Amino acid sequence: MKRFFLAFSLLISGFFFSQNQLNLIPYPQKVEFQKGEFIIPESMNLADNLPKKETEFLKKRLNIEFTNSKNQDANLLYSKLIKKVNVNKDYYAIEISQKQIHIKSYTDQGYFLAIQTLIQLFETHKNGRIPILKIEDEPKFAWRGMHLDVCRHFFTVEEVKQYIDYLAMYKLNTFHWHLTDDQGWRIEIKKYPKLTQIGSKRKESMIGAYVDNTFDGKPYGPYFYTQEQIKEVVKYATERHITVVPEIEMPGHALAALSAYPELACTKGPFEAATKWGVFDDVFCPKEETFTFLQNVLDEVIQLFPSQYIHIGGDECPKTRWKECAHCQALIKKHNLKDEHGLQSYFIQRIEKYVNSKGRKIIGWDEILEGGLAPNAAVMSWTGIKGGIEAAKTNHFAVMTPGAYCYFDHYQGDPQTEPNAFGGFTPLDKVYSYNPIPAELNAEQSKYIMGVQANLWTEYILDFKQVQYMIFPRLFALSEVGWGTSKPENYKGFENRVVEHFKILDKMNINYAKSIYNIAGKVIPNKNGVSYELSTSQNPNGIKFTTDGSEPKASSTTYQNAIPVSKVMTIKSAYFENEELKSAVSSQNFSTSKTTGKKITLENQPSENYSFGGAFTLVDGITGNVKQLGKTWLGFQGKDVVATIDLGEKTSFSEVYFNTLDNKGSWIHLAKSATVSISDDGKNFKTIKEIGKEEILSAKGKINLKVGDQNAKFIKIKIENAGIIPAGNPGADSKAWLFVDEIGAR
Repeated sequence: MKRFFLAFSLLISGFFFSQNQLNLIPYPQKVEFQKGEFIIPESMNLADNLPKKETEFLKKRLNIEFTNSKNQDANLLYSKLIKKVNVNKDYYAIEISQKQIHIKSYTDQGYFLAIQTLIQLFETHKNGRIPILKIEDEPKFAWRGMHLDVCRHFFTVEEVKQYIDYLAMYKLNTFHWHLTDDQGWRIEIKKYPKLTQIGSKRKESMIGAYVDNTFDGKPYGPYFYTQEQIKEVVKYATERHITVVPEIEMPGHALAALSAYPELACTKGPFEAATKWGVFDDVFCPKEETFTFLQNVLDEVIQLFPSQYIHIGGDECPKTRWKECAHCQALIKKHNLKDEHGLQSYFIQRIEKYVNSKGRKIIGWDEILEGGLAPNAAVMSWTGIKGGIEAAKTNHFAVMTPGAYCYFDHYQGDPQTEPNAFGGFTPLDKVYSYNPIPAELNAEQSKYIMGVQANLWTEYILDFKQVQYMIFPRLFALSEVGWGTSKPENYKGFENRVVEHFKILDKMNINYAKSIYNIAGKVIPNKNGVSYELSTSQNPNGIKFTTDGSEPKASSTTYQNAIPVSKVMTIKSAYFENEELKSAVSSQNFSTSKTTGKKITLENQPSENYSFGGAFTLVDGITGNVKQLGKTWLGFQGKDVVATIDLGEKTSFSEVYFNTLDNKGSWIHLAKSATVSISDDGKNFKTIKEIGKEEILSAKGKINLKVGDQNAKFIKIKIENAGIIPAGNPGADSKAWLFVDEIGAR
């Protein structure tokens, strides 16, 4: 018995020692450690039955010599397992003994995944010693994807291949290639040469923040991929066991196509590829010549891409032109459709029948649910998780890609220290926290969740170095989420593995975000207002800060406790190591009022994409930046803001202020009205001020209301959403966004 406990304790101590050394991403499903080490030889002897193409990846990545062997004395052995019913084709096992590494799999695909694990084991054990262990591994989800938009900004074939390599390194298996949009048509269609002659270029591009409405004045394009280049990329991906899913947008996001073939629109045009970002009213008209065009396009696309699914977009299709189009209205009556949403369903179902007739299936963004989902369609749930839930509950497959967790064009660090991005705030830990199976689904319904995908839209991504920056290290988190081994409660351990993988990225000259090194700031309430809490993934004693707006130095105050904020002030902070600046300088401005730090409740909750800090964001003393829709605004789509602030005791004030945002290109509209009420008991409220749309418009959203001399314990403010976006605006007929910032009283 004593011998057993001694052996067990040695095994366990070896386990924890080795676990600390095993810096794998994604982490395997099952790892068993034993005592001892495999010492990486200077010359690696390979058995002669290794799958050749896949083994080449091992040889290219590792800087060691390889030789071949025909006997079991080889350092690397392979056994192909006999296929059983319902086995996971991605399954693999690795057994490492003192002299050999033995890989087992059912398929070459499983072997390839094992090779990726083996490469990581070699690269993260620089001492040349790998613990003796056994790994049994397979992914939880069949669809583990990354998307790349090449329409807003174009990337070369070589850059696309690099992107595919990144997916392969971290065991992602689906590349979603967004090839057509308003700003450019990027795929050669031989039957319609004008698509690339005209639609692959635009006269200029938007630059800077969207609200600046500035352009570079430089022609962009023509940029597109020839069919031979498409074949080259598909072959390259296939060799890495990655499926390429093409996206051909319809019926919306069609301006580039309409610029080449205006007869496919509801109006005569003329049209041009969009120079701005956003959504536009001119879309494909559902007439017979349009369907003929799209079917011919899909014929060529299907010949180029062997994927089971063809992505047909289906998102953000304004109905403005369809409402005004005699043909569309006649079609609605002819087919007894309810409205234009029913017409969209008719459009998608016609396309689906055609794609099905070619032996393929369609997948589309969750707006394809409008008016009823096509019979065999799969849904890519991006606006949230509702689309995926609705699809799964009706026995349709879904891929979960909600913007709040899976949009890598969002900021990943403090917007003030990050390059210009689309908006939102999706740091590494938030991606890692995502569970693709919605809690609302039972076990049977959950089977329809195919997996998870992250999307990279490139409005604000000008070159491939920026592509790298936006996906790394968040791709690491996505990888582990898709594999099914992410454990948010152990995020710190994952972060430590991320830092080790930065060394691999450095070696490969990959540009990545170092946001996790920067100082993170969090506002917390205190009895006198708020305090500012600072943190870092590094040694907290390295945080230096100032409160007078000056730049922090190694000699500045060392951070120890949350910093009280009781007046207008600017807190700047940075991380230092051996008196050397190691991070960006973070800067935060504060202003205070009688509501700062007080208890606040909301009747309607913000959208998950724009909910950082929750209701407290509205009384945290931080004024939102109109150019950075990240951490400091709350966003509500189609909902009013109804906020009640408990001042703690009866308090005198004569002004109430708040900010809303006007950014129609992003569907963000000023409030329609606002009402301020007061109460002493929190139940019975008396209205003290009302303003309408004209006053809000005149103030440009920066509302400062004189309310007379008041003395109350509770302030309630209702800020009314603009409602449905009117025709002539981006996103017409959709629910408007209302963005609200600091609510104060003085």
